Amino acid sequence: MLAIFIKTLPFFTLIGLGWFAARTRIFPPEGAVWLTRFVFYFALSAMLFRFAATLDINEIWDPAFAAAYLCGSMLLWCIAMAIGRARNLGWPEAAMEAHCYVIGNTGFLGVPMLIVLLGEAAAGPVLLILIIDLVVFSTLITVIITGARQGRLRLQTIWLLLRGLVANPMIMSMLAGLLWSALHLPLPRPALEFLNILSAAATPGALFAIGASLVGRRAERPVIAVWLSFAKLALHPAAVAAACWLFGVNPFAAGVMIAAAALPVAGNVFMLAEYFGIAVQRVSSAILISTAASVATIPVVIHLIEKG
Repeated sequence: MLAIFIKTLPFFTLIGLGWFAARTRIFPPEGAVWLTRFVFYFALSAMLFRFAATLDINEIWDPAFAAAYLCGSMLLWCIAMAIGRARNLGWPEAAMEAHCYVIGNTGFLGVPMLIVLLGEAAAGPVLLILIIDLVVFSTLITVIITGARQGRLRLQTIWLLLRGLVANPMIMSMLAGLLWSALHLPLPRPALEFLNILSAAATPGALFAIGASLVGRRAERPVIAVWLSFAKLALHPAAVAAACWLFGVNPFAAGVMIAAAALPVAGNVFMLAEYFGIAVQRVSSAILISTAASVATIPVVIHLIEKG
């Protein structure tokens, strides 16, 4: 347990360093925005392309794994929606809370940390989780919010969804890498070295940006934010663990899935909340609390996975 905590400590120390730099204004507030863009459009995209292009397609696509993650997460999503509606929340607000239940920081925290902690073999399962999160659940929440506000879905809404998916560099870099792998194209040495250099900036850049982005967040409506954090850090990994057992997922891949599900609420949930103007403070508080709590919970989850 102590050994796992020591392994995760450098990652969370980088997050803390980003927070400290922004809190003391050594790193200006607008710097977090630009650093996030650099990581999102360049460094992380290079890392995702490199992983996808150098993996066999069978190392990424696993029907049982995809079904388990999708079913476990969707079940929790539906439970979250039911709880939200029982509290008299509107469909958009309930959907935003449900998004907090299941969308973890897989891109900025999960990709670099889980691959280091669990090995290169974790890359395929992590990429598949990221694809499902970005394509399925991002589309689902957009459809629910847009449909609730407009009363129906229009052709323009579908076009905007497709355009949003195409404009997402993480999706496009993974798809480009998968196509490269499927065509069995070699990566020339200069290209591979370029990707290695650029993707090396993804881990420190992403973690530093996470920390810097936490400055200014306040835990408003803490009871709800604590519940959302608990759901993400505990209920989501429990739900996918049950689904892995049900679908007979390979033990190693199941461990990667459970660890990914134990990640804190993702920053892009806040971006969606801000874009639609729904539960902004609640989501911001959930990100702050779940990220802080994950320093203790993630080592516990990984310890339980290794014991199991």
